[in-house]
Amino acid sequence: MADDTEEVFDFSNLEFTREDLVNALNEMVFEYKNLSQSFDEVKAEKESCAMNTEQTSSSNMQAAISKLETENAKLRSKSEEIQYENQRLADIISSWTKSSASLQKLQGATNPSGDKTGLGYNSNEGSIAETSNNPGLGRKSLNNELCKI
Repeated sequence: MADDTEEVFDFSNLEFTREDLVNALNEMVFEYKNLSQSFDEVKAEKESCAMNTEQTSSSNMQAAISKLETENAKLRSKSEEIQYENQRLADIISSWTKSSASLQKLQGATNPSGDKTGLGYNSNEGSIAETSNNPGLGRKSLNNELCKI
């Protein structure tokens, strides 16, 4: 192939012989073969790079998928643990609710209506109120009795 310093072969010039034309054609064929070989090498290198990129990309994708699968398994395990804990706590709350209902039922059955002794009331006030109509006297007499003991 001609570069900037070489003269370009002018086929229209009548001075050239058949041999000059054949030589020029042979040089062009030789240059074409060299360029074609270079093109094939570059093309093969490009395909090789593309394959390496695909393999690297595929390898990276496999690593990412593996990492996500591991993370998914951990999250699934954590979710199962939380569900178990939620069920356990729901059972405890249900047990407390049943116990509270049973306790209220039992209190309702054992205390006469209007009785203000027991849970939710100050037990000292209820017993003092029953012992005396005068709260001050009830406390004094109760204190006197306790001191005697």
